[in-house]
Amino acid sequence: MTTQTSINPATGDIIREYPVHSPDQVQKAIELSHRCFGQWSKTTFDQRVQALLKVAEVLLKNKDAYAKTIAQEMGKPFKEAISEVEKCALCAKYFAENGPKFLSDQSIATEYRKSYVTFKPIGIILGVMPWNFPLWQVFRFAIPSLMAGNTALLKHASNTPGCAMIIESVFKEAGLPEGWFQSLLIPGNRVEEVIKHPHVAAITLTGSTPAGRSVASLAGKYLKKTVLELGGSDAYLILKDADINHAIKTCASSRLLNCGQSCISAKRLIVVPEIKEKFERGMVESFRGQKQGDPLDAATTIGPMSRADLRDELHKQVQESIKAGARCLIGGEVPKGKGAFYPPTVLTDVKKGMAAYEQELFGPVAVIIPAKDEEDAIRIANDSAYGLGGAVFTTDLARGEKIAAERIQSGLCFVNMMVRSDPRLPFGGVKESGYGRELSAFGIHEFVNIKSIVVA
Repeated sequence: MTTQTSINPATGDIIREYPVHSPDQVQKAIELSHRCFGQWSKTTFDQRVQALLKVAEVLLKNKDAYAKTIAQEMGKPFKEAISEVEKCALCAKYFAENGPKFLSDQSIATEYRKSYVTFKPIGIILGVMPWNFPLWQVFRFAIPSLMAGNTALLKHASNTPGCAMIIESVFKEAGLPEGWFQSLLIPGNRVEEVIKHPHVAAITLTGSTPAGRSVASLAGKYLKKTVLELGGSDAYLILKDADINHAIKTCASSRLLNCGQSCISAKRLIVVPEIKEKFERGMVESFRGQKQGDPLDAATTIGPMSRADLRDELHKQVQESIKAGARCLIGGEVPKGKGAFYPPTVLTDVKKGMAAYEQELFGPVAVIIPAKDEEDAIRIANDSAYGLGGAVFTTDLARGEKIAAERIQSGLCFVNMMVRSDPRLPFGGVKESGYGRELSAFGIHEFVNIKSIVVA
């Protein structure tokens, strides 16, 4: 591979081709990042705070241009892309306000004259990031890393090189030292040459479970720490006492956000018999009301999928599920014409053994799974290799909270709302959804040396 090609998924047209970085260019980038770390790690908290505030300022000033690149390169509707850029700015402001507190020394009571824990930067953090939230996924690792005193390298998805380059430009425009953040345009089969470099301290990856296994294996080989945020097949439990209209609206919004291409969207909608038919009708009505089309058209509510091959794989999963006995209530057919479009689709009567039950469906397909009762719904929710997020819908808030806190096997679980990431809360999963946490105090502590100091 000598170039990375940016293709508009709504039209199939080539936007631009970017030259892949040579091994020599990659090594020079790592050395530059290491030299920058030697300086940046010695900056004060106040200097880092000012840098974060400047990053937020640049993001907001240029948000329309950045959102247009996102929309054209991976198909996200423009208004969703604007929200993504604004969330990146919010993250920068949050860690500017709270980073010093998260990183301040913590005194520990012992019999010694003095004992405390200090949090020190560790070096270069490599981010291996996906295309579905091409700015947000990057900033949620880069901002805490910056605040902690580390430097960053990005290996972005090969279909979003334009986004990779505008992210690099954000930090340059914000006045960060040369080498603090650099984008490496390389294919996945060259990630090892970065991981094995002695100056690279840790790796964070957001992506598929197979990608996580691959990177974790390499990191283990070279004894580098990792944080992995991997696939998800989030279960949303709709119980018989739920506010059904609210549940329908929330589940539909969650499933169709970003054309369903989100690790934490409502992948498995588990319903009890008392509300099954009404829930099905509501989901069909909601999906039928969507306008699919050009991401830059203000009337568009759902854009194309990011790539045609991903659309085709999703369609295969849908067809396999239908052949196995699932009922398709709406959608399920590849539209004619250009672009990687797939219609909002609702499958119901999905059962164990079907592709829609066992696998992650990464696209605008709602999967309705019937449960015998509440206990069976909880069993089905946990009957998955994944454990990223989940949600419970019920008007009994105490019971909903108990189910969320004690019964659902996931890294996040929300009651009566869609799962979402928030800079204030730790984000990550269990089981095959990965390990480690991003965001909040827990996230910023992933890539620091948590160092004990004792004075006798």
